[in-house]
Amino acid sequence: MKALLAAALLLLTAGVAAQQPAAPPPKGQMPALGRPTESTDEVPPLDFDAYFIGAWDFEWDVPDGPFGPGGSIVGTTVYRVVGDGRYEAETRAEGPSGLYTVTERIEYRKAAKALVKQVTDSRGYRYTSRATVGGDLGGIYYILYESEPFEVNGARVQVKETLRLLSPYNYRVAITVAAGGGAFANYGNPWWRKQIKQIQE
Repeated sequence: MKALLAAALLLLTAGVAAQQPAAPPPKGQMPALGRPTESTDEVPPLDFDAYFIGAWDFEWDVPDGPFGPGGSIVGTTVYRVVGDGRYEAETRAEGPSGLYTVTERIEYRKAAKALVKQVTDSRGYRYTSRATVGGDLGGIYYILYESEPFEVNGARVQVKETLRLLSPYNYRVAITVAAGGGAFANYGNPWWRKQIKQIQE
């Protein structure tokens, strides 16, 4: 009897699951042209909302530098809309020096293909960074940030970030840092990956 009840419950559960359509996976932002791309085709402007909104996990290996000792950093960044063309990104991370948070207030000027972000780091510094947004007909977008100089632990620092939006599921950031008037040096190439749960919902 118990075996029959269990089998009936299993069939009922499978039937309910089959009735619920699977959510479509995220799509790239290039339109389906139905033909090979041509050099005269225009790249559509980046849809910030469609790409970034949600939670992303990241891993980042950093060298010793003005922000602290080298090592591995892991964390999560959550993007949300706060107004027309305005966003907030909250990062919670843990690295060699312990837990820290970063808040980014972002303004996207879509027509100008430009971004401005105000960054506040719980480790004791703030800065402004400006970016241009580009893309190619393969559906990859690039965001090129360059910060204004700011002070970190008594040193004058500047940061450049190149975000490569490689797919709807992940983006990579190439980061370079210049400290004390020196040349820009590599500060890691972390990946941000969209949380699997929200992709499946």
